[in-house]
Amino acid sequence: MAGNRLVLVINSGSSSLKYQLVEPDSGEAQASGHIERIGEDASSVPDHDAALRRAFEELARDGIDLRTCGLVAVGHRVVHGGNEFYRPTLMDDARIAALEKLSELAPLHNPPALKGIEVARTLLPDVPHVAVFDTAFFHDMPPAAATYAIDRQVAERWQIRRYGFHGTSHRYVSEQAAAFLDRPAGGLKQIVLHLGNGSSASAIAGTRPIDTSMGLTPLEGLVMGTRSGDIDPSIVSYLWHRADMGVDDVETMLNERSGVLGLSGERDFRRLREMIESGDGAAQLAYSVFIHRLRKYIGAYLAVLGHTDVISFTAGIGENDPAVRRDAVAGLEELGIVLDQRRNLSGGRGARQISADGSPIVVLVIPTNEELAIARDCIGALGA
Repeated sequence: MAGNRLVLVINSGSSSLKYQLVEPDSGEAQASGHIERIGEDASSVPDHDAALRRAFEELARDGIDLRTCGLVAVGHRVVHGGNEFYRPTLMDDARIAALEKLSELAPLHNPPALKGIEVARTLLPDVPHVAVFDTAFFHDMPPAAATYAIDRQVAERWQIRRYGFHGTSHRYVSEQAAAFLDRPAGGLKQIVLHLGNGSSASAIAGTRPIDTSMGLTPLEGLVMGTRSGDIDPSIVSYLWHRADMGVDDVETMLNERSGVLGLSGERDFRRLREMIESGDGAAQLAYSVFIHRLRKYIGAYLAVLGHTDVISFTAGIGENDPAVRRDAVAGLEELGIVLDQRRNLSGGRGARQISADGSPIVVLVIPTNEELAIARDCIGALGA
């Protein structure tokens, strides 16, 4: 494999680590893996140091020696960059220290990412390490979309604004949609629906996002696998006063025991479909709430954009669940969205059109590839 130009992309979560060895020029993944249950009881992987060492062992078993394979960078997905970090950034001690101060903005996501960077820099000290931020794409959203209507001095002091997340995916998918249509991205107005365990929507005019559903944290917006999405903020104080729930308890509930899981006891949409077909009312309600919120955001972004050229579904649910796609746009023909049911039901792994040929708004399924986008961002950051 010598002579290739490769980037190792690492996505370090609280109890998992995903990795992929990517050739950014061709877009091919040379190897990938997923290590779970880091630090859990009875796990053979006690911490992220052990997880990354296991990843390297797995690569070695596949015949890949990171010292000689042509590795030019390690790319790290970091969820929150705050106001300071909004470009792919070469990591050093000072920048890692600055990122550590932002952990309060994403306490569930940033600490494990920083731990992954720390361990990877120790194991691969001679390779540049680049952080790519989920919030970066939405950094320059219009102030009207990025600003919360709260006390301005409080917001400025504590960096409270709508940051948006899944930005790497939204940018990649919008670029791929333009390529699929053989039209310049700068001339398109798009809605991107990233639907997975975590879900978000974006409205993009040209190459600039003008709104997105997630906010200060990934909790805002669409109903998700375990997250509530939009709620009345007074629910937090209500539960604090009336149910004697601490703020941490409420936050844990909203992030980990809400959404589709909280309503039905299940977050896997394949299992949820089986439950609905068996007559489970709670599963049906969870699905209906999920679809209702999704349709509200589609309608809102049609209004925000004024004119929409293309809507793209992506991520695990968006790419693989035709029922969700059908129900998300059902009855919206007068708004310019005409689905072709045969196309929607047809399988396929690549980018494809699922709207009717005469639909004023083209509807696409575009597989996301955040690892490739991160790898290419690394190359760009290094000027390679």
